[in-house]
Amino acid sequence: MLELRPSCECCDVNLPPDSRQAYICTFECTFCASCAESKLHLECPNCGGELVRRPTRPAAKLAKYPASTKRVFKSAGCAQTDA
Repeated sequence: MLELRPSCECCDVNLPPDSRQAYICTFECTFCASCAESKLHLECPNCGGELVRRPTRPAAKLAKYPASTKRVFKSAGCAQTDA
């Protein structure tokens, strides 16, 4: 089950579990659409994997399987990848 992390690792913007603006890699590194697309060019800066839009969890399932509250933030920001 996905953790559904609550924020972007690059800019720390909030990404609620129902956000259509969240992107993840296979290790669940989480980024907002703006950072994922414009800074990272849909490539995870941590593992080099592809960033894809994170699926949302239905509200009824969130009650039983809540999203993570663990924030992961790189205070130095994320390095821009070459396009």
